[in-house]
Amino acid sequence: CLCDANMNTHESEVYTVAPEMPAMFDGMKLAAVATVLYVIVRCLNLKSPTAPPDLTYQDTTLSHFLLKSCPILTKEYIPPLLWGKSGHLQTALYGKLGRVSSPHPFGLRKYLPMQDGATATFDLFEPLADNQSGEDVTMVICPGIGNHSEKHYIRTFVDHSQKQGYRCAVLNHLGALPNIELTSPRMFTYGCTWEFAAMVGFIKKTYPQTKLIVVGFSLGGNIVCKFLGENRTNQERVLCCVSVCQGYSALRAQETFLQWDQCRRFYNFLMADNMKKIILSHRGVLFGVGSTKMVDADLSRLYTATSLMQIDDNIMRKFHGHNSLKEYYEKESCVHYIHNINVPLLLVNSGDDPLVHNSLLTIPRTLAEKKENVVFALTLHGGHLGFFEGAVLFPQPLTWMDKVIVGYANAICQWEKQKPPCLSQGTDTAQCHCNLTLGIIH
Repeated sequence: CLCDANMNTHESEVYTVAPEMPAMFDGMKLAAVATVLYVIVRCLNLKSPTAPPDLTYQDTTLSHFLLKSCPILTKEYIPPLLWGKSGHLQTALYGKLGRVSSPHPFGLRKYLPMQDGATATFDLFEPLADNQSGEDVTMVICPGIGNHSEKHYIRTFVDHSQKQGYRCAVLNHLGALPNIELTSPRMFTYGCTWEFAAMVGFIKKTYPQTKLIVVGFSLGGNIVCKFLGENRTNQERVLCCVSVCQGYSALRAQETFLQWDQCRRFYNFLMADNMKKIILSHRGVLFGVGSTKMVDADLSRLYTATSLMQIDDNIMRKFHGHNSLKEYYEKESCVHYIHNINVPLLLVNSGDDPLVHNSLLTIPRTLAEKKENVVFALTLHGGHLGFFEGAVLFPQPLTWMDKVIVGYANAICQWEKQKPPCLSQGTDTAQCHCNLTLGIIH
């Protein structure tokens, strides 16, 4: 009887507990799913709105004309729905793939001997259509750090530009091409404009009738702005300049680039690792018998470097004889030259760029507030050189960035053809009335 009683008791316990177990497990599953969804929403920034770029510019005839003729600057930028609002994923996709379904434009490689024994190279791509302005226009392009004409994002942009009637000249950063050996113990640095100047000089001499549109991506943006601001003669025959995703001041950026905020320190490590590989691929020339600026200790420090700043301090600054990292960053940053640029200048940055801290964006914003020729466009999304567009998941091959640069270039070419005569003669915009209304100019 006792056994029967125990069994009855046990059975009663089973029947009272069993129905509660599935409910508890269902609750745990729901909590797990809710947690995952919360993390996804936060990480992918899905609740963030889409909006047109935040524009900073002065109220001038030129700026009104540009914004009307290049409407993409005033329209909402809509990234891919599921992942496009994450600056990290935009940056990662650009870094891994560059672009989707990248074209293969045909170009000719040019070699330019430099005075110090180095050999600059660039690739030249002829236009595939007539430019809408009817003029001969060449885009001179400077890629990002360690990049060259064979990178997917450059190929995509070049193909789009060629089809819009632009000749394209793309600088290959010294030492960046894996199949081109260095001919002197020097490679590209953060702000050296020598190779870019040589390419521009070649284009001007070879095509005496061509006008130039200067384009720089990331580190290339720093180089082209520094080049134009270094000497007023560098702006001759230049219609405009476009800089995308640059940081403007390496000295101010170095502290933010060591912070873990937005995983910036991790990106720093990855970029340093890539720079290490490029430098080591040329170790024979850079650290060999003919090198007078590098010693074995520099090579040892290179192996242990975990940040771009360490590589810049131990290796890069020595190519041009800078005595300290601070001196190198001060003299090579375009922030000290960009105010000398007088041609139309479009500066583009993304608010969720994990490489460029928001504190650096006061530089282009202040410049646009002070100078009539500058427009600063800041998007909510886009990451670093991402700016992908697409409906839900899969991005389009052509990005918002590609369209903006070519759209702005088209507007400038149109402006050059029909701008008021007094502006053609260099008269101050505020004093230029010419009895023309904006409607007539448009």
